[in-house]
Amino acid sequence: MVSKTCYFYDLKINEMSSSGSQKHPSGLYLLFFTEMWERFSYYGMRAIFTLYLVNALLIDKKVASEEYYGSFTGLVYLTPLIGGYISDKFWGNRRSILFGGIMMAIGQLFMFFSASNYENVELAKMLMLGGLTSLIIGNGFFKPNISTMVGQLYAEGDKRRDAAYTIFYMGINLGAFFSPLVCGALGEKYDATGKALPEYFKWGFLAACIGMIVSIISFELLKNKYLVTPDGKAIGDVPTKKADNNQPGESNASSASNLAMWLGFSMIGIVGLWQLVGLDLIGSFIYTLTVVAPAYIILDPSLTKIERDRIIVVYVAAFFVIFFWSAFEQAGASLTFFAAEQTDRNILGWEMPASFFNSFNAIFIVALAPVFSMLWEALGKKNMEPASPAKQALGLFFLSIGYLVIAFGVKDLDPTTKVSMMWLTTLYLLHTIGELCLSPIGLSMVNKLAPARFASLLMGVWFLSTSAANKFAGVLSGLYPDEAKIKLGQIPSFAGFPITNLYEFFMVFVVMSGIASIILFVLSKKLKEMAHGAE
Repeated sequence: MVSKTCYFYDLKINEMSSSGSQKHPSGLYLLFFTEMWERFSYYGMRAIFTLYLVNALLIDKKVASEEYYGSFTGLVYLTPLIGGYISDKFWGNRRSILFGGIMMAIGQLFMFFSASNYENVELAKMLMLGGLTSLIIGNGFFKPNISTMVGQLYAEGDKRRDAAYTIFYMGINLGAFFSPLVCGALGEKYDATGKALPEYFKWGFLAACIGMIVSIISFELLKNKYLVTPDGKAIGDVPTKKADNNQPGESNASSASNLAMWLGFSMIGIVGLWQLVGLDLIGSFIYTLTVVAPAYIILDPSLTKIERDRIIVVYVAAFFVIFFWSAFEQAGASLTFFAAEQTDRNILGWEMPASFFNSFNAIFIVALAPVFSMLWEALGKKNMEPASPAKQALGLFFLSIGYLVIAFGVKDLDPTTKVSMMWLTTLYLLHTIGELCLSPIGLSMVNKLAPARFASLLMGVWFLSTSAANKFAGVLSGLYPDEAKIKLGQIPSFAGFPITNLYEFFMVFVVMSGIASIILFVLSKKLKEMAHGAE
């Protein structure tokens, strides 16, 4: 789950803060509740999205994965860059969160209307595209700002901040756990022959809409009372750039001419990738901004050497996050297809919906979180705890092992045979272990390493790496082997290697994440030095 990454396990939850108090501010639990329902909305919709495309709108799996799922999830994590910039410079966190939440609720409502009119495919597609656009815009304003506000509840140097992100992270996982169960149970129904019943998808989308409305209302009703600093001042009202009075110099972000220049570079990159390289327009947009936006920040003349080094650490971590999440996010596309078509989901006569597998990761997170927390603390006491980049390398390693396990499970699989659900369960377990190792390179790290005047913007850049990963995940899902197409000679390939069966498909992720793990492990010591003690 790309949006869940945070500095999760370098924790001593019961450590005293600088003020001597162990109790967390009430505002943290408001943000926890708000984020929980927002993630309920997002992951509930995502759990049934590709199934809706294929079974209700009768869209080809490759098109559904690459053009719809990949583009949507990619853009969902690209717009936080825009939302972060507007928040930092103009609106502040609170107004951005309200606007984003309303747009996301409208988006889910449009998805409900789309599914209500699935028999009129053209109308349903038009309504769906309107809904997806609204969700993409809304997430861009909601996601980076609520994550930034967690850190603002605490004074500088307060040791409870890491533990606060742990609690916040649990809210994300609770939403991610319940949403596929609720939205999947309501929206994913089958007849006696195993054929999906498209008239039910609308109820899953409606449940996602209601979850987003609950998120917005709770935030608006309680924000003035609870979202305050330790000395009682409201947080999130004033744009960060106006609130930060310690800027060492004028920044690029305040210069219209510099902004125009970087927008020009972006247009050149987008057109080049689209027309010369042959990428689709959305992919060209995402991949260009993945390069241009980080360059825009790192070349800002107001940055000191230490600030620039720390930002580089964020960038390197973000680069390797792309490899992790592009493989991990197969959960919403190719692994959902695998669960629906190739997995025996019968439990004592009950056919478990394929979308329910999207809850497994959250279940394992909740179960294993205390174990990893105690593990890192025990290793830390013995001065044996790995640096955060080394943990991220371990995360990529476990991701690779997860795909290796399921690759062997399907190596000699007959296309007409279904495998035990234990294969997918094991994969999700190993991927969760990988996520728990990777989590230290995340939200809290960005919060620690980012200069205050770039706090939300750098959070947007962090999510931008997830955007590129999700778009790439859609491309990789498009390699999922289709027996009918293969018989017609339509064989997908990756880096020149043909993908003719599930074993070859899963091995792509084994090799990709395994190589990334090795490279990052080699770089981890240097990255720790460049954090200058802020890790």
